Amino acid sequence: MSRVVFFLVPGVHLLDLAGPAQVFSTAADFGHPSTLVYVAERPVVPTAQGLPVVAGTEWPRLGPEDLIVVPGWRVSVPAAGPRTGVGVGGPAIGAAALRALRDHHAGGGTVAGVCVGAEALGRAGLLDGRRCTTHHEVQDELARRHPAAVVVRDVLYTADDRVVTSAGIASGIDLALHLVAGRHGPAVAARVARDMVLHTRRNGHEPQASAMFRYRSHLDDAVHRAQDVLDARFAEPLPLPVLAGAVGVSERTLTRLFTRATGGLTPLRYQQALRLERAEHLIGHGATVEAAARAVGFDDPRMLRRLRARGS
Repeated sequence: MSRVVFFLVPGVHLLDLAGPAQVFSTAADFGHPSTLVYVAERPVVPTAQGLPVVAGTEWPRLGPEDLIVVPGWRVSVPAAGPRTGVGVGGPAIGAAALRALRDHHAGGGTVAGVCVGAEALGRAGLLDGRRCTTHHEVQDELARRHPAAVVVRDVLYTADDRVVTSAGIASGIDLALHLVAGRHGPAVAARVARDMVLHTRRNGHEPQASAMFRYRSHLDDAVHRAQDVLDARFAEPLPLPVLAGAVGVSERTLTRLFTRATGGLTPLRYQQALRLERAEHLIGHGATVEAAARAVGFDDPRMLRRLRARGS
């Protein structure tokens, strides 16, 4: 039986911790047990959400089959406005904990960081020369703090030489499912995902922010209503007159407002972005281009091929 050791720092995010822990716990229910261990530099650890958690202060003896996971912690957020310039620095981490991370990896073990937990791996020197990621809002700072790291932008998780990092929050579940799949096979990971009522396992290369969110940073209510319709019915034919009628504005007004709010996208191009994103997901999970094209509403798979080529 292997161990999964969660190293907790003050301000740890509960979901960064609980999501992966639930994955490994569920895998144990299906006959693939591991011992979950919680270690910190103090016995009671305050969390970002206000619920304190209890942890041991002694590191267990670890072998190559064991895993260390460092969940992320709260970063500084301005009182108002966009979350720019937030810091990954977080609390101090003692030399003994950083040495434990280094020694475990040097001994053949795997070390994982969820969200800004990647910063702890960077302080231990484990990101140097390796691909890594973190939450999209702090990727630049992680790259500045660890210039020898290869920070990969806008992916859910990375794995490089037994150093695994994820974008944070819900993507910690994706990271844990990836590790379960590597240890016990994709069928076990899929079963865990189904038991946790997850829509699907997401691949590491999938974007952190979907098209549904990338073009929503505006205040135009009519455009938001149009996007609501497109998000819910992206696989259906939605001619501009139908969409404009659903929103309650003229076709010309909708096109003008939509293009201005989304930075140049027409409603059709937005719908195509949604279709392309879903099709890429299906293809990544084994569907053919033809099957994916049909599933997302394209009558001709050549249109999907053209969109994929345009985006590559």
